[in-house]
Amino acid sequence: MYKIKVNGKYDYEIDNNGKGLSINNEPVNADMRQINASSWHIINKLQSYNAEVISFNAAEKTAEIKVNNNIYTVSAKDQFDVLLDKLGLSSLNNAKVSEVKAPMPGLVLKVFVAVGDEVKKGDNLFILEAMKMENIIKAPADVTVKTVKLKPGDKVEKGQVLLQFN
Repeated sequence: MYKIKVNGKYDYEIDNNGKGLSINNEPVNADMRQINASSWHIINKLQSYNAEVISFNAAEKTAEIKVNNNIYTVSAKDQFDVLLDKLGLSSLNNAKVSEVKAPMPGLVLKVFVAVGDEVKKGDNLFILEAMKMENIIKAPADVTVKTVKLKPGDKVEKGQVLLQFN
């Protein structure tokens, strides 16, 4: 499942659940053929479309796509991005980050950072085991580690401050 926003104002929910592609819960039976690495020809409901990916940013999940000579700006959110939004963690990228709190209760398995380490957005910080699943917690921004309040074997509670940053 992906939530897609086109030109910053049109929202779509796209799902490819093994039964076929659907957009906003409506099945799509389009004929799609890839022409080259960045271009496709699509026939849907007796209409023909030429689509070309002009630019793609995997980290930000954005793209510019030209469809029949019209350019569209597209941004996507997968189920994990939607979950981060629901947990209130997605805004961490836009604000100054001063700490990381435990997103759920669990057991710390491994810590990858120490005081003074400079970490980049997306770097692994620690592994938290919760409900028999290992969750790798990543850095929400480019930061320097100020305080490490956890070690392997620690049991933590949801919302507990685990790391602080400068």
